[in-house]
Amino acid sequence: MPDVVMNLTDVQAGYGGGLVLQGLSLELEAGTITCIVGPNGAGKSTVLRVISGLLKPASGSVLLNGTELSGRSPAEILGLGIAQVPQSRALFPEMTVHENILMGGYVIRRNRALLHERLEMVQELVPIVKERAGDHAGNLSGGQRRMVEIGRALMLDPSIVLMDEPSLGLDPKSVAKVAEVIRGMAAEGRTVLLVEQNVRLGMNLATHGVVMEGGQVRLTGDAKGIADNPEVASMYLGKVAGS
Repeated sequence: MPDVVMNLTDVQAGYGGGLVLQGLSLELEAGTITCIVGPNGAGKSTVLRVISGLLKPASGSVLLNGTELSGRSPAEILGLGIAQVPQSRALFPEMTVHENILMGGYVIRRNRALLHERLEMVQELVPIVKERAGDHAGNLSGGQRRMVEIGRALMLDPSIVLMDEPSLGLDPKSVAKVAEVIRGMAAEGRTVLLVEQNVRLGMNLATHGVVMEGGQVRLTGDAKGIADNPEVASMYLGKVAGS
Protein backbone atom coordinates (compact mmCIF):
# COMPACT_ATOMS: atom_id res chain seq x y z
CA MET A 1 0.00 0.00 0.00
CA PRO A 2 1.34 3.47 -0.88
CA ASP A 3 2.27 5.69 2.04
CA VAL A 4 -0.17 8.49 2.87
CA VAL A 5 1.93 11.64 3.17
CA MET A 6 -0.83 14.18 3.80
CA ASN A 7 -4.17 14.09 5.60
CA LEU A 8 -6.75 16.87 5.60
CA THR A 9 -9.49 16.10 8.12
CA ASP A 10 -12.76 18.04 8.59
CA VAL A 11 -11.17 21.26 7.34
CA GLN A 12 -13.28 24.40 7.40
CA ALA A 13 -11.87 27.57 5.85
CA GLY A 14 -13.04 30.67 4.05
CA TYR A 15 -12.79 34.39 3.56
CA GLY A 16 -14.32 37.34 5.37
CA GLY A 17 -16.23 35.22 7.84
CA GLY A 18 -17.79 32.96 5.21
CA LEU A 19 -16.79 29.31 4.91
CA VAL A 20 -15.77 27.89 1.54
CA LEU A 21 -14.47 24.55 2.77
CA GLN A 22 -17.09 22.87 4.92
CA GLY A 23 -15.63 19.81 6.57
CA LEU A 24 -13.30 18.74 3.77
CA SER A 25 -11.31 15.52 4.23
CA LEU A 26 -8.66 14.30 1.79
CA GLU A 27 -5.60 12.04 1.67
CA LEU A 28 -2.56 12.25 -0.61
CA GLU A 29 -0.39 9.23 -1.31
CA ALA A 30 3.33 9.50 -1.94
CA GLY A 31 4.43 9.76 -5.56
CA THR A 32 0.92 10.18 -6.96
CA ILE A 33 -0.73 12.86 -9.07
CA THR A 34 -4.10 13.91 -7.64
CA CYS A 35 -6.40 16.17 -9.65
CA ILE A 36 -9.24 18.13 -8.05
CA VAL A 37 -12.18 19.04 -10.27
CA GLY A 38 -15.58 20.55 -9.64
CA PRO A 39 -17.75 23.56 -10.43
CA ASN A 40 -16.69 27.14 -9.85
CA GLY A 41 -16.93 28.03 -6.17
CA ALA A 42 -16.47 24.44 -5.00
CA GLY A 43 -13.35 25.43 -3.04
CA LYS A 44 -10.69 23.79 -5.19
CA SER A 45 -8.10 26.57 -5.03
CA THR A 46 -8.93 27.17 -1.38
CA VAL A 47 -7.64 23.66 -0.62
CA LEU A 48 -4.25 24.62 -2.05
CA ARG A 49 -4.17 27.87 -0.08
CA VAL A 50 -4.90 26.05 3.17
CA ILE A 51 -2.15 23.49 2.57
CA SER A 52 0.45 26.11 1.64
CA GLY A 53 -0.39 28.27 4.66
CA LEU A 54 -1.74 31.21 2.69
CA LEU A 55 -5.11 30.68 4.36
CA LYS A 56 -5.50 29.57 7.97
CA PRO A 57 -8.31 27.06 8.46
CA ALA A 58 -11.05 27.90 10.94
CA SER A 59 -11.00 24.31 12.16
CA GLY A 60 -9.83 20.87 11.20
CA SER A 61 -6.41 19.31 10.73
CA VAL A 62 -3.76 19.35 7.99
CA LEU A 63 -1.05 16.77 8.63
CA LEU A 64 2.18 16.25 6.69
CA ASN A 65 3.61 12.86 7.68
CA GLY A 66 1.96 13.32 11.06
CA THR A 67 3.14 16.93 11.54
CA GLU A 68 0.38 19.52 11.96
CA LEU A 69 0.61 22.34 9.42
CA SER A 70 -2.34 24.46 10.55
CA GLY A 71 -1.10 27.71 12.04
CA ARG A 72 2.35 27.52 10.46
CA SER A 73 3.54 30.31 8.17
CA PRO A 74 3.91 29.81 4.40
CA ALA A 75 7.69 30.02 4.84
CA GLU A 76 7.66 27.25 7.45
CA ILE A 77 5.50 25.06 5.24
CA LEU A 78 7.77 25.70 2.26
CA GLY A 79 10.68 24.65 4.43
CA LEU A 80 8.89 21.37 5.19
CA GLY A 81 8.89 20.53 1.49
CA ILE A 82 5.61 21.88 0.10
CA ALA A 83 5.84 24.26 -2.88
CA GLN A 84 3.04 25.89 -4.86
CA VAL A 85 2.96 26.94 -8.50
CA PRO A 86 0.30 29.68 -8.54
CA GLN A 87 -2.34 30.24 -11.19
CA SER A 88 -1.41 33.84 -11.95
CA ARG A 89 1.81 34.97 -13.59
CA ALA A 90 4.45 34.92 -10.89
CA LEU A 91 7.76 35.61 -12.64
CA PHE A 92 9.73 38.87 -12.50
CA PRO A 93 9.48 39.98 -16.17
CA GLU A 94 12.58 42.23 -16.13
CA MET A 95 14.77 39.50 -14.67
CA THR A 96 16.30 36.72 -16.74
CA VAL A 97 15.09 33.15 -16.61
CA HIS A 98 18.26 32.23 -14.71
CA GLU A 99 17.70 35.00 -12.15
CA ASN A 100 14.07 33.95 -11.66
CA ILE A 101 15.12 30.35 -11.11
CA LEU A 102 17.74 31.37 -8.56
CA MET A 103 15.03 33.22 -6.63
CA GLY A 104 13.49 29.81 -6.01
CA GLY A 105 16.69 28.79 -4.24
CA TYR A 106 17.08 32.00 -2.25
CA VAL A 107 17.06 30.30 1.14
CA ILE A 108 19.94 27.99 0.13
CA ARG A 109 21.90 30.69 -1.72
CA ARG A 110 24.89 30.50 0.66
CA ASN A 111 25.35 26.80 -0.05
CA ARG A 112 26.79 27.19 -3.54
CA ALA A 113 27.31 23.47 -4.10
CA LEU A 114 23.72 22.63 -3.20
CA LEU A 115 22.39 25.53 -5.26
CA HIS A 116 24.34 24.29 -8.31
CA GLU A 117 23.11 20.74 -7.73
CA ARG A 118 19.49 21.88 -7.58
CA LEU A 119 19.94 24.03 -10.69
CA GLU A 120 21.25 21.05 -12.64
CA MET A 121 18.30 18.95 -11.46
CA VAL A 122 15.83 21.60 -12.59
CA GLN A 123 17.57 22.06 -15.94
CA GLU A 124 17.31 18.35 -16.60
CA LEU A 125 13.60 18.17 -15.80
CA VAL A 126 12.72 21.55 -17.37
CA PRO A 127 15.17 22.07 -20.28
CA ILE A 128 13.93 25.57 -21.11
CA VAL A 129 15.54 26.77 -17.87
CA LYS A 130 18.93 26.20 -19.50
CA GLU A 131 17.93 26.93 -23.10
CA ARG A 132 16.53 30.40 -22.32
CA ALA A 133 18.64 31.19 -19.23
CA GLY A 134 19.75 34.63 -20.44
CA ASP A 135 16.37 35.78 -21.78
CA HIS A 136 14.13 38.11 -19.84
CA ALA A 137 11.10 36.28 -18.44
CA GLY A 138 8.81 38.93 -19.90
CA ASN A 139 9.81 37.84 -23.41
CA LEU A 140 8.67 34.25 -22.94
CA SER A 141 5.40 32.79 -24.18
CA GLY A 142 2.73 31.77 -21.71
CA GLY A 143 3.74 28.14 -21.90
CA GLN A 144 7.42 28.96 -21.43
CA ARG A 145 6.65 31.12 -18.41
CA ARG A 146 4.66 28.30 -16.84
CA MET A 147 7.59 25.93 -17.30
CA VAL A 148 9.94 28.39 -15.63
CA GLU A 149 7.46 28.85 -12.76
CA ILE A 150 7.48 25.08 -12.25
CA GLY A 151 11.28 25.03 -12.39
CA ARG A 152 11.55 27.77 -9.78
CA ALA A 153 9.25 25.84 -7.43
CA LEU A 154 11.50 22.80 -7.76
CA MET A 155 14.64 24.62 -6.62
CA LEU A 156 13.88 23.73 -3.00
CA ASP A 157 13.42 20.06 -3.95
CA PRO A 158 9.86 19.85 -2.57
CA SER A 159 8.27 16.50 -1.80
CA ILE A 160 4.79 17.89 -2.53
CA VAL A 161 4.01 20.28 -5.40
CA LEU A 162 0.70 22.17 -5.48
CA MET A 163 -0.43 23.42 -8.89
CA ASP A 164 -3.34 25.77 -9.53
CA GLU A 165 -4.67 25.52 -13.10
CA PRO A 166 -1.33 24.63 -14.73
CA SER A 167 -2.87 24.52 -18.22
CA LEU A 168 -4.77 27.82 -17.95
CA GLY A 169 -4.42 29.93 -21.10
CA LEU A 170 -1.89 27.64 -22.76
CA ASP A 171 -1.90 26.32 -26.32
CA PRO A 172 -2.09 22.53 -26.83
CA LYS A 173 1.64 22.16 -27.47
CA SER A 174 2.49 23.99 -24.24
CA VAL A 175 -0.10 21.97 -22.32
CA ALA A 176 1.57 18.76 -23.52
CA LYS A 177 4.97 19.99 -22.30
CA VAL A 178 3.58 20.96 -18.90
CA ALA A 179 1.93 17.54 -18.61
CA GLU A 180 5.26 15.89 -19.41
CA VAL A 181 7.00 17.80 -16.62
CA ILE A 182 4.24 16.91 -14.14
CA ARG A 183 4.62 13.24 -14.98
CA GLY A 184 8.37 13.64 -14.59
CA MET A 185 7.93 15.05 -11.09
CA ALA A 186 5.82 12.07 -10.05
CA ALA A 187 8.33 9.66 -11.63
CA GLU A 188 10.97 11.19 -9.33
CA GLY A 189 8.79 10.37 -6.32
CA ARG A 190 7.19 13.77 -5.78
CA THR A 191 3.54 14.04 -4.83
CA VAL A 192 1.54 16.39 -7.06
CA LEU A 193 -1.81 17.95 -6.18
CA LEU A 194 -3.34 19.98 -8.98
CA VAL A 195 -6.55 21.87 -9.60
CA GLU A 196 -7.68 21.79 -13.23
CA GLN A 197 -10.57 23.17 -15.25
CA ASN A 198 -9.29 21.17 -18.23
CA VAL A 199 -10.83 17.99 -16.90
CA ARG A 200 -9.77 15.78 -19.79
CA LEU A 201 -6.17 16.77 -19.21
CA GLY A 202 -6.43 16.49 -15.45
CA MET A 203 -8.00 13.05 -15.34
CA ASN A 204 -5.78 11.64 -18.09
CA LEU A 205 -2.73 12.96 -16.26
CA ALA A 206 -3.68 12.01 -12.71
CA THR A 207 -3.49 8.73 -10.85
CA HIS A 208 -6.14 9.88 -8.37
CA GLY A 209 -9.17 12.07 -8.92
CA VAL A 210 -11.24 14.18 -6.52
CA VAL A 211 -14.62 15.72 -7.28
CA MET A 212 -15.58 18.65 -5.05
CA GLU A 213 -18.91 20.32 -4.54
CA GLY A 214 -19.98 22.86 -1.93
CA GLY A 215 -16.64 22.86 -0.14
CA GLN A 216 -16.60 19.11 0.38
CA VAL A 217 -15.21 16.04 -1.36
CA ARG A 218 -18.08 14.37 -3.13
CA LEU A 219 -16.10 11.55 -4.74
CA THR A 220 -12.53 10.34 -4.71
CA GLY A 221 -10.76 7.38 -6.29
CA ASP A 222 -8.55 6.42 -9.20
CA ALA A 223 -8.77 9.00 -11.98
CA LYS A 224 -9.95 6.60 -14.67
CA GLY A 225 -12.74 5.31 -12.47
CA ILE A 226 -13.94 8.84 -11.82
CA ALA A 227 -13.70 9.79 -15.49
CA ASP A 228 -15.74 6.70 -16.42
CA ASN A 229 -18.41 7.33 -13.77
CA PRO A 230 -21.56 8.27 -15.78
CA GLU A 231 -23.01 10.53 -13.07
CA VAL A 232 -19.75 12.43 -12.62
CA ALA A 233 -19.21 12.65 -16.36
CA SER A 234 -22.62 14.22 -16.93
CA MET A 235 -22.40 16.64 -14.00
CA TYR A 236 -18.77 17.77 -14.11
CA LEU A 237 -16.68 16.23 -16.81
CA GLY A 238 -18.58 16.67 -20.06
CA LYS A 239 -17.74 13.84 -22.44
CA VAL A 240 -14.70 12.53 -20.64
CA ALA A 241 -15.91 8.98 -20.31
CA GLY A 242 -14.48 6.89 -23.09
CA SER A 243 -12.11 9.64 -24.25
